[in-house]
Amino acid sequence: MSSTTRGRPLIRGTVVGVATFLAGYLATYLWQASRVRESLSGINAILQFFGGEQIPAWKAVGWLFFNAHFVRTQFPGFGGMQSQNFIASGDFPALLYAVPVLFLLAAGFLLAWIRTPADLQQGAMDGATIAIGYAVVAVVAVFLFGASRGDASIAPDPITGVLLAGIVYPLVLGAVGGAIAGVASSS
Repeated sequence: MSSTTRGRPLIRGTVVGVATFLAGYLATYLWQASRVRESLSGINAILQFFGGEQIPAWKAVGWLFFNAHFVRTQFPGFGGMQSQNFIASGDFPALLYAVPVLFLLAAGFLLAWIRTPADLQQGAMDGATIAIGYAVVAVVAVFLFGASRGDASIAPDPITGVLLAGIVYPLVLGAVGGAIAGVASSS
């Protein structure tokens, strides 16, 4: 196998990983943006009254998307920083947890299926390559979805955002999706 042939699966996996993160975020946005705007209306009215910038819905949807990976959102509270998962608290539908799972399983499956893996192991390795691109976007998104107003800021927890959403989720679920493709193509 030439070095260019060996590198292509990593490039493909990276591109698919980026696309999977963006598609999962977009699905979350399309599904929950109006509800997020409604939830932010009170906070944004107060911010606007005091001359501050409003929190855009696209950032708050990002918090939800990270919450769907079990990454808590950090914000200032009484006595210091607090954190919360808005899905776990019942503010948003629990079905949101399925968004990254389904997108990552499907992406891992499709990525491996395209390569026609010889077996479960090769399929899992092919599917796991989506973690590269997914992790890069997760790192950027942790900071991109942050909102600062004065000394206060609200954002996904950066440590679990990178570890859970950026590495564990895509690595495990991409590999499982790829393994399923490996089993399906070898039978």
